[in-house]
Amino acid sequence: MSRIAYVNGRYVRHLDAAVHIEDRGYQFADGVYEVVTISGGRLIDEAGHLDRLWRSLGELRIVAPMAREPLKMVMREVIRRNGIVNGIIYLQITRGVAPRDHPFPKNATPSLVITARRLPLAKAAKTAAEGVAVITLPDIRWARRDIKSVSLLPNVLAKQEARERGAYEAFLVDEEGMVTEGSSTNAWIVTKDGKIVTRPTGNSILAGITRAALLLELKENGIAFEQRSFSVAELLDAREVFLTSSTSYVLPVVKVDDKVIGNGHPGLVSQKLRALYEKFMARETA
Repeated sequence: MSRIAYVNGRYVRHLDAAVHIEDRGYQFADGVYEVVTISGGRLIDEAGHLDRLWRSLGELRIVAPMAREPLKMVMREVIRRNGIVNGIIYLQITRGVAPRDHPFPKNATPSLVITARRLPLAKAAKTAAEGVAVITLPDIRWARRDIKSVSLLPNVLAKQEARERGAYEAFLVDEEGMVTEGSSTNAWIVTKDGKIVTRPTGNSILAGITRAALLLELKENGIAFEQRSFSVAELLDAREVFLTSSTSYVLPVVKVDDKVIGNGHPGLVSQKLRALYEKFMARETA
């Protein structure tokens, strides 16, 4: 079956999907995006993703191309037409097509593209059971990382270096030596005395939807946590390290740079929190 994409009001073959060469997303990265997990044919934490999408649009003063309810209908139709049971759906909204000029165009119509694809669950489960390695790199991104912008070149460079060095992810470090987040994930540690720590939201990191869901689960289950910055030194000295994202869920980290974390295997806390998040996902698909 050929993959189907949604492009500005039309469902088209994925191979034929295209936008104009003067779309501002292509020329200026003048747009935002969201990635939502599909599990059991259902969207996980859909409301949280759409809330963040609307916030990003507002921060860039891009008008939403349609209201939320029609957008949700289109998303479900893309999932249906692609026969996705487990995978992801990708939404991208740009300011639209206009002659190339830096200021906002007066009459451009926002562009909306939606695609979906399957993800192999067996591979994800194996990765979680083994744990992953991360590296640390300087954070060279712009100062508004809270906006989920399509301008991701620094993230791409960081992810590429991680892969070239045999790692799954790169944790980014600010000028004060504090960890901000991963190139496409949020970073967490479990300290030597058992405290779960992640950096608070603000302009320095993206407010991860999986991060928020996990924090709520921790609160509802009476598990203590702290939202504060932590240093690379504290990262390397942690009892456990893990990361979160829509596609990685809760993923244990067993090596940072050349330092083995714990005993080199996924820690008990990380495994417990992954199971906790999987229960949340199960409720979302019920």
